[in-house]
Amino acid sequence: MDSFRVLGPSRLVGTVAAGGAKNAALPCLAASLLGDEPLALSRVPRVRDLETMRRLLGHLGVTGEWHGDRLLLEPGGPTDPDDAPYELVKTMRASVLVLGPLTASRGHARVSLPGGCAIGVRPIDQHLAGLEALGAEIRLEHGYVEARASRLVGARFRFSVPSVTGTENLLMAATLAEGTTVLENCAREPEVVDLARLLGAMGARIEGAGGGTIRIDGVAALHGAEHEVIPDRIEGGTYLIGAALTGGDVRLVGALAGDLVPMLEILAACGCRVDVEGDGIRLARPGPLAPRDVITAAFPGFPTDLQAQYVALMTRAEGTATIVETVFENRMQHVAELARMGADIRLDGNTARVHGPARLSGARVMATDLRASACLVLAALAAEGETVIDRIYHLDRGYEAMESKLAALGARVERRTDSGSDSGEGRG
Repeated sequence: MDSFRVLGPSRLVGTVAAGGAKNAALPCLAASLLGDEPLALSRVPRVRDLETMRRLLGHLGVTGEWHGDRLLLEPGGPTDPDDAPYELVKTMRASVLVLGPLTASRGHARVSLPGGCAIGVRPIDQHLAGLEALGAEIRLEHGYVEARASRLVGARFRFSVPSVTGTENLLMAATLAEGTTVLENCAREPEVVDLARLLGAMGARIEGAGGGTIRIDGVAALHGAEHEVIPDRIEGGTYLIGAALTGGDVRLVGALAGDLVPMLEILAACGCRVDVEGDGIRLARPGPLAPRDVITAAFPGFPTDLQAQYVALMTRAEGTATIVETVFENRMQHVAELARMGADIRLDGNTARVHGPARLSGARVMATDLRASACLVLAALAAEGETVIDRIYHLDRGYEAMESKLAALGARVERRTDSGSDSGEGRG
């Protein structure tokens, strides 16, 4: 397994480019199952989750060929396999995104239920209920979900709670349904809007993406398209938090500031100077770091995928901050590892009270999930001495060449490859 070796403390200074959004690219890849013409996606990050999805699509008859950050997807035919076996989906919960497109385009899908995830249960009951509302017959058997429909039929469906992947799955399925579908209480995340933009380029008729209600008028077929994936707000936010944590000065280029407003407002309240400059965001921390409480929430609230990184930041604040995780029930596992580095954090369920400023020192720590990995890397930048972060394969699921980007900002970080193997799960 690979690990990171970080020598701290470092101060991040310079310019870093925002990569494509992993969580936006995943459903865009799945959308290639909806038509029989090529789909060209640009600004696709070369991260493990995207490669897993590419392999799954290959099993389903869609070939994917990389050209730099451009991925050309060539669909096969209706006789291609319509099953997503456990061996291909066990490491990534987002594999369930093929369920809706397969059912809509081929009339049948058999998808292995994803395994458990380190940050919570994340059930897919809303996906299944929505497909049933559209006329699919659903069976759960031997660890697989099987969906059948000669053709889906438009319907009105309300999510009991907003679900990003649930909204994306039903949005794709409804594009080929007969008649009109109205989805209510939808997720409003930018990644949902990006998928709707791609589907529109493919000929879908969609209104309301980004709001609580989305209307889809089904069409008989979709065609090929070219699409540029939006910048990754979580990757970008991670580097900006790194600048705040290390007292640095970083310009993030190619970012969409509107997608990062909740975090930028909090960081400004913590004493950081935030400037939006054209297609870039510059963040510097010229003085002490003030503590600020945070409660995670669905967009447009503070992202759960930046919670761990923010906890690391608050270890250096002048006082006490309370961070409450409301999205996932088991997303505070990084706290124990931060404590090994000297952090003073009191954990009560999903509420962390961080007492700062802590004098962080290097230690050997272990990543438990994707965003916990990033949290530990950031903490290592501010710690005295050497930190070794094991199980860094989690990080590779969502961050492309993080060690290179950090090194360009002045960090002393290197990747080490050890013998052994393991795998991670989730979509974080």
